[in-house]
Amino acid sequence: MSERVILKTPRLRFVMWDEGDAMLVQQLHSTMATTRYLPGNAPWSREKAEERLRGWFEEQARDGTTKYKLLAEDGSFVGRAGISRFRSEEFELGYSLCEAAWGKGLATEAASALAAWFLERRFASGFIAFTHPENLASQRVLAKIGMRERGPILIDGVLDTAFELTADMRTVKI
Repeated sequence: MSERVILKTPRLRFVMWDEGDAMLVQQLHSTMATTRYLPGNAPWSREKAEERLRGWFEEQARDGTTKYKLLAEDGSFVGRAGISRFRSEEFELGYSLCEAAWGKGLATEAASALAAWFLERRFASGFIAFTHPENLASQRVLAKIGMRERGPILIDGVLDTAFELTADMRTVKI
């Protein structure tokens, strides 16, 4: 197993996926709790996990950024997080954590580090994020890292809440 570290924080390592990681992706999205705010609102099949993994490899090769495997200090898998192209014209921050990692500030730590990393490397002048309107925990994370609400966005038939962050807006460092 290779481990290519993309980014490190005090408690997390963002690494590129390995070819055989579809099982981890499926496990991450195997419960209603971890998928209730995602398009489809249902646990992921192995095929969907494999499809997403292929997509992340393609995004990394094409854009130099994608959703990465998220590991804790001890090397255990805690989720995925990254910034990838959305609808070809923008980049989008996204993250999902295993239930055992919830409530520990890891989403804020990951999102803040990704924002700084993305903007410092000038992949683009900014990025968006969106959450299901009932996902208040994610909305708090986005506000904490300095993102501002931009308005509603229709994603797979759900009117989500969209946020944005530009290099000019980046004032909060966590």
